[in-house]
Amino acid sequence: MAQTFPSLPAVPDHSALEREILAWWDERGIFQQLREQNRGAERWSFIDGPITANNPMGVHHAWGRTLKDVFQRYKAFRGFDQRYQNGFDCQGLWVEVEVEKALGLNSKREIEEYGLAEFAARCKERVAEYSEVITDESRRLGMWMDWDNDYHTFSDTNIEYIWRFLKAVHERSWLYKGHRSTPWCPRCGTSISQHELFAGEYKELDHPSLYVRFPLKDRDGEALVVWTTTPWTLPANVAAAVRPDADYGLRKGEWRMAREDEDYDRIGKGQELVGFEYEAPFEDLTAQHGVTHRVIPWENVSLEEGSGIVHIAPGAGTEDFELSRIHDLPVLVAIDEGGRMTDEYGPFAGLTTQEVEQPVIDALGERGLLVEAGRIIHRYPTCWRCGTPLLFRVVDDWFIACDEIRQPMLDANTTVEWTPPHYGKRMDDWLRNMGDWNISRKRYFGLPLPFYPCECGVVNVVGSRAELEERATSGLDQLQELHRPWIDEVAISCESCGNEVRRVTEVGDAWLDAGIVPFSTLGWQNPEWIDGGYATGAARGLSGADLPDHAYWEKWFPADWISEMREQIRLWFYSISFMSVTLEGRAPYRKVLTYEKLLDEHGREMHRSWGNAISADEALDRMGADVMRWMYCEQNPGQNIKFGYGPAREVDRRLLTFWNSVKFFVDYANVSPGGEPGELEPLDRWLHSRVEQLVVEATDAYERFWTPDIVASFEAFVDDLSNWYIRRSRRRFWDGDPAALETLRTALLRSLVVIAPVMPFLAEHLWRVLRPLDGPESIFLVPWQEAGERDEALLAEVSETRRVVDLGRQARATSQLKLRQPLRRLVVQGAPLAEKHVDEIREELRVKEVEFGDVEATELRVKPNLPVLGPKLGKELGGVRVALEAGKFEELPDGGFRAAGHELSADEVLVERTGKEGWAVAHGDGVTVALDTALDPELEVEGRVLDLIHELNAKRKEAGLELTDRIVVTLPQAASDLLQHEDWIKEEVLATEIRTDGESVEPEIAKA
Repeated sequence: MAQTFPSLPAVPDHSALEREILAWWDERGIFQQLREQNRGAERWSFIDGPITANNPMGVHHAWGRTLKDVFQRYKAFRGFDQRYQNGFDCQGLWVEVEVEKALGLNSKREIEEYGLAEFAARCKERVAEYSEVITDESRRLGMWMDWDNDYHTFSDTNIEYIWRFLKAVHERSWLYKGHRSTPWCPRCGTSISQHELFAGEYKELDHPSLYVRFPLKDRDGEALVVWTTTPWTLPANVAAAVRPDADYGLRKGEWRMAREDEDYDRIGKGQELVGFEYEAPFEDLTAQHGVTHRVIPWENVSLEEGSGIVHIAPGAGTEDFELSRIHDLPVLVAIDEGGRMTDEYGPFAGLTTQEVEQPVIDALGERGLLVEAGRIIHRYPTCWRCGTPLLFRVVDDWFIACDEIRQPMLDANTTVEWTPPHYGKRMDDWLRNMGDWNISRKRYFGLPLPFYPCECGVVNVVGSRAELEERATSGLDQLQELHRPWIDEVAISCESCGNEVRRVTEVGDAWLDAGIVPFSTLGWQNPEWIDGGYATGAARGLSGADLPDHAYWEKWFPADWISEMREQIRLWFYSISFMSVTLEGRAPYRKVLTYEKLLDEHGREMHRSWGNAISADEALDRMGADVMRWMYCEQNPGQNIKFGYGPAREVDRRLLTFWNSVKFFVDYANVSPGGEPGELEPLDRWLHSRVEQLVVEATDAYERFWTPDIVASFEAFVDDLSNWYIRRSRRRFWDGDPAALETLRTALLRSLVVIAPVMPFLAEHLWRVLRPLDGPESIFLVPWQEAGERDEALLAEVSETRRVVDLGRQARATSQLKLRQPLRRLVVQGAPLAEKHVDEIREELRVKEVEFGDVEATELRVKPNLPVLGPKLGKELGGVRVALEAGKFEELPDGGFRAAGHELSADEVLVERTGKEGWAVAHGDGVTVALDTALDPELEVEGRVLDLIHELNAKRKEAGLELTDRIVVTLPQAASDLLQHEDWIKEEVLATEIRTDGESVEPEIAKA
C-alpha cells in the first residue's frame, strides 16, 4: 500500500479535534460546497421550530438540535436539496422576564415607569445578543444551518402574516372577547392559555389545609364543614357545593360526607341540603354586600378527599366560574393583576394570596369557624415562564373558538406519521379536549393584536401594514416598527361608522409568532420575491432573510419532517397545525419526531440550585460534541434521557474501540511493504458483507428517523470489526497482507459515511486520515452508496460462530479459567452453521478439539415463566409445573419444550443448564456449549507460555517500541521449561534470542 497515513494518538482529544474541524470546514467552505452540490436536486423540506433567543442554549436544547442536524446531514448524503433555515423566537414573556431581571424591574408598573420604548429596546438587544450566543453554541455542536438566513419571529413580516391569520379567523366569526376565569400569573400580570398551562411545570408545593364551618340559617346549631387549600378565596365565597347522590352525615351539628365506619345523628342525600342558606365567614366585607350564600348541587364534587362539601368562589376558579353561570351566582374578583387583595376586602386589602393566609386563618379562629388547620403538599401548576404559582382570576381576554376547526385538525393529523407512533394519539387526545385558544396577553413586548373595537359594536381587525396605513387617521409618522409603544399611537377609522378607533393594548400569545412560520418564512401568497423582505422591523440587521414568493412556498410546503420535544404537541405542533388548517386546510408537516425530557444521570431534573445543572458550553468543552450527540442518538426518544459525565465517559470508552480500529490500520499500513492485494480470504469476504449489512440496517433506521437503531447497528458492527475481523487477522497484518489491509480500510471508510451524521467531527477527522487520494476532501461530499451484494450464508455462519465463542467465554468465566489457558475439548449443540468454522472456534477458545452434537455433560432444569404461562394455561399450570420439576419433558428443536400435553415456547419457560463435575456449560438462543475443564501438564505449560507472551508484549508497549522493533528476551531459570516452545514465543513477540538467567526473577526485554 503506497499511501502513507497520518498517525493517530492513543486517544482523541475531542474538544481540540472538533475545533480544528470547525475551522477547516469554514476555511474550505465545506457546507457551501455541499449545498451547491445538491442544489436543484429533489427537495427535502425541514422547518425549524424556533429556539428562544433569551439565554444561552441548554443541554436539553442540544438534544433536539442534534436530532435535527443528524437527519439533515443524512438527507444531504442522499443528495437532497434543503433550506437549512434556523429560527429564533424573539418576543413575549420569555424575553420580557429575562429583561426585567436584568433591569431589576419587579412589576408591570415599574416597566411602564421605565418606558415601553426603552423596554422594547432592551428586549431587542437581548435577542440580538443571545441569537449570536446560540448560533455559536449550535455551530460548536456541529449543527449546519444557513446562519445568515435566520428567521426572527419579531420581524414586521412575521407579525403581518399573523395579522392576516387573525383577520381570516375574524371573518369566520371565530374571534371573540371572553369574560371568564383563567389561569393567571401574578408575577407576569397576565393570563395563561390552556396549552401553556399543560406545558408548565407542576411542583410539589406546601399549602394550608383548612376545614371551616359555614353555619346554616334557620337550622339551629347546624353547619356545613367545607375544606379548602386556598384561604385567600374564602373572603370571595358565594356558595357551597354538594354531590346530590352522595350520603352526608350530621354529627355534633356538623354536616360532612358520610363514611361507612362512623356513626351519625342523621344521614341524608346531598340533594336534601341543596337550597339551604348559610352564613359566609366574611359577610361583613364590602365585597360581600348583597350576596345570598346557598348550597348548590354539583355532580363533580370529589369524595376522595376533604369533607365532600366544596366552597365556591367563581372569581377564583374555572369550575367555580362555570357553576356561577349555571346557578346565577355573583362573581367576586378578589385579586388585582399582581395577585393582591383589592380594596373591597377590608383588612386583607393589599396582601398577596400568600401573605393573606395567616390573617384569614386567625380571623376564622376568632369567629369560631375554624374546625381544623393543617398543611398539605400537593402538585400545583406554576408559570412556565417564571415559575410563580398560578392563581385563577376572572378577566376579559381574546379567544379563538375551536369547535369548527376541531374535526378538520383531527382529520389533518391522520395524514401525519408520528415517531414514536403513540405521540400521534396524544395529539388526537389534545385536539379532542382542547378549549378555545386564549390568544391575548396583558403585556408589552409581543405581537400587537390588530383589534380596534368601536363603540358602534364593530371589532375592526387589520390584516396587514398596508391596510393599517390606508385606514390610519394618525400616528403613522412615528411608527418605526409593529410593536408597542409605537403601534399604540396609530388610530384608524371604523369600517362601519367611520369614527376614529384605537387598538386594544393586549399583545398576542407567543405561539402565534412561532405557529405562522410555515407561511411567513416561505412566502405564502406573496406575489414576488423580496430580497431581505423577511428581516423587517425589529429583525432588520439581524438577518438577511428574504421573503420568497408563493411559487417557492408551493415547492417547500408542507414540511417533509419536523422535530421537537413532546411538550410541543400542545404548543408548536398545535399552533402550526391550527394556523395551517385554518389557512390551507391541511397539516403543515408530513412526519414528526418527538422526544422526551432530559434529566441528570441519576434521573433527577436539572436545576442550578441543586448543583446538577450542566450548561451546553460546559458539556461541549468537557465531553465534546460527538460524545454528546452519541448520547442523544442512542437514547430511545420516547423515554427520558439521563445525561451526565458518567454516561459520557462510557460513550467515550465505546467510541475508543472504533478509534483504536482506525489507529490499528494506520499503524500497520504505514509499516507495510505494500503490494497489490491478492485473492480475498473468507474472512475478508465476510467483512465486505458485514459492512454492507451495516449500510442496510443504518439506511433503514435513518429512513425511519430512529437513531437508537443507527447507533446499535454501528456498535454491533464495530464489535464484529474489532473483536472478530481484526483479532482473527492479526497475523496477516503483522505480515503486511495487502488484501487484509485494503479490506479493513474499505470497511472503515464505508462505516464512517454511515455514522457521519451522528458523529460528524470524528467521522470527518478519520475520513481525512484514511481517504483515498482521489476521494472528496470531506466525508460530507461523498454520495450515499446503496448497499452492495452480501453473502447472507456467510454472515449467518459467522454470526452463529461468534455466538458459540461468546458462550464458550461465558462457560470459562463460570469455571474461573483464564481465557489464555488452553483446554482439551469443547462440545457444541444447536449451532450447525458454525461447523464450517471449527478452526476459528478452536483458536478463539484455545481448545484442542471441537465436537458438534448433543451436550450430555449438563443438568437441565426447566421452570414455567409464570407471568406468561399463568394467563395462558390457567388451572392447567399446576400439572405443567409438576411435570417440569420432575424432569418429565421433551426438548424441542426450536428451544421450546413439551410437558403434560402442552407445547411451551422458549419465552414461556425459564431454562437453567449447569455443568456436571469437570465441565463448564453455557446456553443461550438455542445454543449450548460445554467445556472440558480438566487440565494436564501439557495444557498447563501452554497456558504459561501464553501468559508469558502476553507479559512480554505488554513490556514492549511500556518500552515504547515500534511495531517492527526486534527484542532479546531474558527469562528466569524457573521458566526454562517453556523453551520447548521457543520458536512460538519468538514469533509472537518478535524476539531474535531468548536467554535464561538464574538471577532474574521476572522476564526482561531489550531492544535487539
